[in-house]
Amino acid sequence: MPGENLTRSEAQERRAIVETHSYEIALDLTTGDEVFSSRTTIRFSATEGSSTFVDLIARGIRSITLNGAPVDTAAFADSRIALTDLAAENELVVDADCEYTNTGEGLHRFVDPVDGEVYLYSQFEVPDSRRVFAVFEQPDLKATFQFTVTAPAAWKVVSNSPTPEPTPAGDGVATWSFEPTPRISSYITALVAGPYQQTFSELTSADGRVIPLGVYARKSLWQYLDADYVFDKTRQGFAYFEEKFGVPYPFAKYDQLFVPEFNAGAMENAGAVTFTETYVFRSKVTDAVKERRVVTILHELAHMWFGDLVTMKWWNDLWLNESFAEWASTIATAEATEWTEAWTTFNAMEKSWAYRQDQLPSTHPVFAEINDLEDVQVNFDGITYAKGGSVLKQLAAWVGIEEFFAGVSAYFRKHAWGNTELSDLLVELEATSGRELTSWSKKWLETAGVNTLSPDIRVDADGMITRFAIVQTAPADYPTIRPHRLGVGFYSLMGDLVRTHYVELDVDGDLTEVAELKGLTQPDLVLLNDNDLAYAKIRLDERSLRTAIEHLSDISDPLARSLVWGAAWDQTRDAEASATDYIDLVLRNIGSETESTTVRTTLAQLQLAANAYVAPETRNAARERVAEGLWALAQAAEEGSDSQLQFVTAFASAAATADQWRRVGELRSGAVALPGLEIDADLSWALLVSLAAGGVVGGAEIDEALAADNTAKGGEFAAQARAALPTVAAKRDAWASLVEKADLPNTVVRSAALGFIHPAGVDALSSFVDAYFDMLLPVWESRTYQIAQYLIVGLYPSTLANVELRDATRAWLAANVAAPAALRRLVSENLAGVERALSVQEADA
Repeated sequence: MPGENLTRSEAQERRAIVETHSYEIALDLTTGDEVFSSRTTIRFSATEGSSTFVDLIARGIRSITLNGAPVDTAAFADSRIALTDLAAENELVVDADCEYTNTGEGLHRFVDPVDGEVYLYSQFEVPDSRRVFAVFEQPDLKATFQFTVTAPAAWKVVSNSPTPEPTPAGDGVATWSFEPTPRISSYITALVAGPYQQTFSELTSADGRVIPLGVYARKSLWQYLDADYVFDKTRQGFAYFEEKFGVPYPFAKYDQLFVPEFNAGAMENAGAVTFTETYVFRSKVTDAVKERRVVTILHELAHMWFGDLVTMKWWNDLWLNESFAEWASTIATAEATEWTEAWTTFNAMEKSWAYRQDQLPSTHPVFAEINDLEDVQVNFDGITYAKGGSVLKQLAAWVGIEEFFAGVSAYFRKHAWGNTELSDLLVELEATSGRELTSWSKKWLETAGVNTLSPDIRVDADGMITRFAIVQTAPADYPTIRPHRLGVGFYSLMGDLVRTHYVELDVDGDLTEVAELKGLTQPDLVLLNDNDLAYAKIRLDERSLRTAIEHLSDISDPLARSLVWGAAWDQTRDAEASATDYIDLVLRNIGSETESTTVRTTLAQLQLAANAYVAPETRNAARERVAEGLWALAQAAEEGSDSQLQFVTAFASAAATADQWRRVGELRSGAVALPGLEIDADLSWALLVSLAAGGVVGGAEIDEALAADNTAKGGEFAAQARAALPTVAAKRDAWASLVEKADLPNTVVRSAALGFIHPAGVDALSSFVDAYFDMLLPVWESRTYQIAQYLIVGLYPSTLANVELRDATRAWLAANVAAPAALRRLVSENLAGVERALSVQEADA
């Protein structure tokens, strides 16, 4: 709807007129399955005689009252309520019927297929508190929020303030009247309600307050939730952040709620953090997932200070929230928990995401230009999170870690409960460090693109280095040459591949001579950016690349291995090394990799190389070879190990021949067993999805599996399996369920789209190219942002990776120059993936 896309200029104009004081929000959750009653009282100051609007997305509106006088309900149009002739002090009362969603936006309603119980939770970032109550929906109009909630008496009701004792209201209904929150932004308010199970603990804050802790999940999953571990990591995070930030935890309690059908990993609602149920482990998961849960717990906890206590004025500083939480959660994980190699994980997962995002046509500065809400929706990306976190790591090294934390502490104290911009943080960091940061900010935060660093090595006949220099380049579109602090490591084969020399230096300009490395013997492997201080792609010289292919697994330091893995992948993606060589590298070395996230990331890249990056004429052979290699790795892996589980899952996903699918089926049935490998619920489904993609099973077997596991997770897997069936008819059914209907919940949409583009069914996808482009504008205009994104990104037939798809995508962009910018961005990112694949295919050929 036209009024849904608030622009920055509109927000600035409204902020100049309005100062919000308080909200009183009364919600009745007993009015049916589709709508709930929402009555909002807003008290605010305004420029006398001015006009503005308040935001609301609702099915219908019963009454509007401004300063005691009724307002015609016709003032509610296009998701806004027009307000005119405002007084200096105002009271607005809006009585509306709002809708539950199944998209993970606003107030999401879920019915558990296991027991029929109803669960609700809110998700308001970016602009969805207006789906639950009337609100000035922008982060710099902070206020207190007081919720009164009427719900079934048997439910638990959780919000930002501590949960009060409910008041019985008759007929099995009760009312919860929460205390007002501190002054916060609307997007971090929260409501979670339903027959959740819970357990409680507490900790003592740095200021002596006792902070109640709660962990919640729905009843049918409760047996799988290791709440004591969650509490333990939370306590470690509290102690670390309160010491380093020098500011006590700012809220009255801290609840962590694992909620169904959640779109993201988690959300930093003040004192009431919501998490995806992926972090409730009903089946064996990898160490990568376990570690990611810890990082996520600490990421959301960091937000209580950075984002919730101090909040950006507008969404162009979203990175200040997310980059800081990403950096803070990683350093806290590494220094305060048992996951001491968190920076290796950061390199393997976050930095690879950042480098990928930073090379798309949609790349942008860390400090992004956000013109409207649609801009920010697509900006929850690898720049905002991962590049920003990488740059903050470098900034902390640049100013000094103690000075960095001191500046952050001063920033929290100075701006508590307020709104800020980038300059407010830099002022405090300059004061504590004595460094001038304006020029640093211009190069690192206000320009886009990633630099590439390459060694230029000359040796004499005896193998002595006569010249060592570091060449820095930048892409033509983003030509900024930046200063880097980095290490150079020399590694030589001595049984293992051992670091024999290390130097740390500043690199700036196009060419940096490293005189101290002259006269040394050329090592077997030269590693630029050793210790991963810098944000830059690195290149391996020819000798080092050969050594890496033969001996990567012989490097003892996991961070150094991760850097070499990343360098080899970057060279492959940039068509400077062949995809076939990359497959050789992975299959030869991944079996001895010890870091779970490195394995996870590398296996995903291996499958992309086989499915899209090798030359088309060798693709079938490459897919077969990759699957065979993964099966051999699974058989050789340690019994019951993390790697065994990862190799088996990857083998199932990569299976490409009848014989390979036969082995998948035997694993699932138990006819073949790998010692230590349990075929639990989730692994059984993963194997079944593979069999469906291979056309080995059909709808009857999927229905049978769902009957045996009639859970939310089972439903998602079943949707993925059905959509993965390789026939055009099956794909057409999946397409109809996703595009022609609009009733599937968000997680089922996401899972079905994943099945639809399964590489084993690639031959059926070419018949959907025209349909894909025909659906783009209607889907964008008719669905919520989250569902539209799942469909536009998820149904793009990227596994075709051919010229025809590239040309069709270019043609749509050329014909739709007036389409919404956020939609064009998603399509252009899809196109960039295909263009890169074609370039890499040509190099591989």
